[in-house]
Amino acid sequence: MKLKRLAAVLLAGTMLFGATATVSAEEKAADEITIWAWDEAFNIKAASVAKEMYAETNPDVEVNVVTMAQDDIVAKLNTSLASGSYEGLPDIVLIEDYRIQGYLNAYPDEFADLSDIASPDDFAEYKTGVNQVDGKMYGIPFDSGVAAVFYRTDYIEEAGYTAEDMQDLTWDKYIEIGQAVQEKTGKYMLTLDPSDLGQIRMMLQSAGAWYTDAEGNVTIKDNQALKDAINTYKKIVDSGISKQVADWDQFVGAFNSGEVASVPTGCWISPSVLGAEDQSGKWAVAPFPRMAENEASVNASSIGGAGWYVLKNVGHEDAAKAFLKDTFASNVDLMNQLAVDINLVSTLKASSEAENYNKGVEFYGGQEIFKDFAEWTNEVPAVNYGEDTYAIEDIMTEVVQAIVGGADVDETLEMYQTQIEGAVAN
Repeated sequence: MKLKRLAAVLLAGTMLFGATATVSAEEKAADEITIWAWDEAFNIKAASVAKEMYAETNPDVEVNVVTMAQDDIVAKLNTSLASGSYEGLPDIVLIEDYRIQGYLNAYPDEFADLSDIASPDDFAEYKTGVNQVDGKMYGIPFDSGVAAVFYRTDYIEEAGYTAEDMQDLTWDKYIEIGQAVQEKTGKYMLTLDPSDLGQIRMMLQSAGAWYTDAEGNVTIKDNQALKDAINTYKKIVDSGISKQVADWDQFVGAFNSGEVASVPTGCWISPSVLGAEDQSGKWAVAPFPRMAENEASVNASSIGGAGWYVLKNVGHEDAAKAFLKDTFASNVDLMNQLAVDINLVSTLKASSEAENYNKGVEFYGGQEIFKDFAEWTNEVPAVNYGEDTYAIEDIMTEVVQAIVGGADVDETLEMYQTQIEGAVAN
């Protein structure tokens, strides 16, 4: 893999769990592992809770949880794996689903086979394809990025619609409701960030498609699902129901302040929605809309999510695998606790039976949102994300905006096919 592609792979959401040595590598105990991670509120918290639970039955195993800047982790991993130097590397790494194929292909001898500690059958189907090579399972799926429509029930009702109308949504129906909301309440239906193709990505996966085919070949010009997704995106923009935002703070601020009636995105947005405590009881969650013009599209999709991976050449493969086996690979009690602590929606199927997954959430009008998320997670179409999602989207943002501005869909996609092929080949 060339440097440009490798850099793109490494820059996207890699979370690392491993062992920071308090002694030299030669002296480090076999029962000591360290966790590197960023995001104190989510990833570090998950690792810390897993550490506490693991210590109850494995008191002699030392697990170190270390917070590091993402850029520092990326730089260290890139430099060390490229040079074959393992001093100071972690034992366990969490890698974003969109990126893992890039890692596994770039470093095929650096990740441990985890087939002996977990089975793909234990997890949501859409999560397991990306972490397998030649029938071997190299990752333990972690969080679900299952998509949903978070919506203000009061705005929807004021516009003349009900919770039933929010079920089995098509994008055309969603736009219709959004126009009514705007007319009756003066509120936008959603936000859109022109530099973020998350909505396109979710629409694509709802149809079981991506920017590339199953073999990783770029499929832009002849990709019907992509055409349908871009056309749907354009309909949303042209309808006037979207509020343009430029960054995360504006995105969250728009729904926390009551400027928008809904948020169609991954379930991980729930903690941010909950941040507006004065809106408790005014929110509900519905399945993600489908593209009616595309027969393959369903009311389920995903955005984001990651899995745990063991760096086998660091020297503590057995200890790292044992930790994962008893925590993220199987522990329903852990998933039950993390549902409360960080609003985790686990992709471990057994989690659906956990106590907290079957409790109503007062903020969402008593809706059992975790139970719904778990059900929708199992309906997400499996997609091969390939190695180049973000490299492709660097160009696709320009493509989408050109089409939104009036350019012909077919002509534009055909024109950019070669350019995108060249970009991912460099």
